[in-house]
Amino acid sequence: VEEFRKKIAEAGMPQEAEKEAKRELDRLSRLPTAAAEYGVIRTYLDWLTSLPWSKRSEDSLDIKRAREVLDEDHYGLKDIKQRILEFLAVRKLRAERAEEFAKTKVTDMVRRERMGAILCFVGPPGVGKTSLGASIARAMNRKFIRMSLGGIRDESEIRGFRRTYIGALPGRIIQTIRRVETRNPVIMLDEVDKLGRDFRGDPAAALLEVLDPEQNAEFRDHYLDIAFDLSDVLFITTANELEPIPGPLRDRMEIIHLSGYTEQEKLAIAQQYLVPRQVRENGLRPEEIEFTAEALLEVIRDYTREAGVRTLEREIGRAARKVVTRIAEGTAEKTVIDVKLIRSLLGNPRYGYRTELEERTDMPGVATGLAWTPVGGDVLFVEAAYMPGGKGFQYTGQLGEVMQESAKTALSYIRSKAVELGIDPKFFESRDIHLHVPAGAVPKDGPSAGVTMAVALASLLTGRPVRSNVAMTGEITLRGQVLPVGGIKDKVLAAHRLGVDTIIIPKRNETDIEDVPEDVRKALNFVLAEKVDDVLNAALVSGQDKK
Repeated sequence: VEEFRKKIAEAGMPQEAEKEAKRELDRLSRLPTAAAEYGVIRTYLDWLTSLPWSKRSEDSLDIKRAREVLDEDHYGLKDIKQRILEFLAVRKLRAERAEEFAKTKVTDMVRRERMGAILCFVGPPGVGKTSLGASIARAMNRKFIRMSLGGIRDESEIRGFRRTYIGALPGRIIQTIRRVETRNPVIMLDEVDKLGRDFRGDPAAALLEVLDPEQNAEFRDHYLDIAFDLSDVLFITTANELEPIPGPLRDRMEIIHLSGYTEQEKLAIAQQYLVPRQVRENGLRPEEIEFTAEALLEVIRDYTREAGVRTLEREIGRAARKVVTRIAEGTAEKTVIDVKLIRSLLGNPRYGYRTELEERTDMPGVATGLAWTPVGGDVLFVEAAYMPGGKGFQYTGQLGEVMQESAKTALSYIRSKAVELGIDPKFFESRDIHLHVPAGAVPKDGPSAGVTMAVALASLLTGRPVRSNVAMTGEITLRGQVLPVGGIKDKVLAAHRLGVDTIIIPKRNETDIEDVPEDVRKALNFVLAEKVDDVLNAALVSGQDKK
């Protein structure tokens, strides 16, 4: 009892916690050691006294050093780095002017001053979301701890169990704070979009209080049942996609989108980070192996098809291991890996990017569309064919409900414009039309393939092929308007990876072009479409070209 009394005095608890601890200690002092309640109270007091109520790490508010650390650890990601530096700059200014602000009278009695920030990094796998958290902690000189939320289905995992249960424990948040031993760490909540939800409760709802800068100064864990201040913690959450995150939870976080990397960015990342890491991991010395820039570009273009750099690192590692084997056998001393050697080390390319476009779109009825997926942008082909029949229309390729509606809308629009497009109106009376989106095993949904379907049908019925260097995205209406869609940056990067040089996007998505890296912007020609006619003019080969 005396030992606990000493610990309570040293813990630096707030008034409420200290009062509760002393009350429980009084109960403990009156209980015999054999009592069942004795162990429960001891465990509770042990948790209370071991939490870092007043321990905090001193923030490093040197903005220049923070910028250097972030640049050293990560290539690119300008917006994210800027947001972190802004956060640090605000902390620095507030610390310097604390006395001045203390003298000013507070007029708003309801809202409290917020100290923490809740950032949410959303992007495809392998773009550096989780590693950014460690880099931020290093730049701020704070402790870093990661907590994976993937697959958590029980609300008590977040908020703990009440003390009435045998073997009750606090939730993961309080456990993490105790483990890190400071009240202002950087806590990374990984995979916030993979939270489960069933009869045991909704963990996403339990996170509402944790991730709300207005409320988390008084976070009450079910086990502790006293307020613990989480407002000094910098919470960073990561997700691959925003849709599964419930709206109220999304509203409490500052969303920062990370898109895929361009070829040049991947090359720089490979040279600065991936190659040195794979050389070290495979037991090689830097002077024993060298990758030429051309060889790395070959791997990026023909052996990987991703937004991030995970597969790229695996392929570099695969090539390095083959060199390791040669050195271990004594058949090589130094290996310079060029384009010719990379092919013999990695085998035949998996993706024949450059030829695919011409092969697929050299006949009428095939159009190249752009899609957004949780793993980055992708390119999809829409094919149309007709056959003798009685006015039938079918679509295949595992299309979702929204995409099926887009297909029907596209056909109705083309039929309504038959005369203008030079199609015989009687043509439809004796033909069946079939629309197919290849990669039939992959489910697809969303409205952004509307213009692609309209172009594929127009191409089929007019006999004019679609230009092989053009890709498009946009939703269409029955009246022929092109509506804006999301994921423009990811889609543009996917088109650039495939070798497309003209991209048709909705006019109202014009501002999204600014998000695309400058080198990609310069290499591409953007066509801004307001009506489907604009799309058809830009995408279809004209009559003179055809002849």
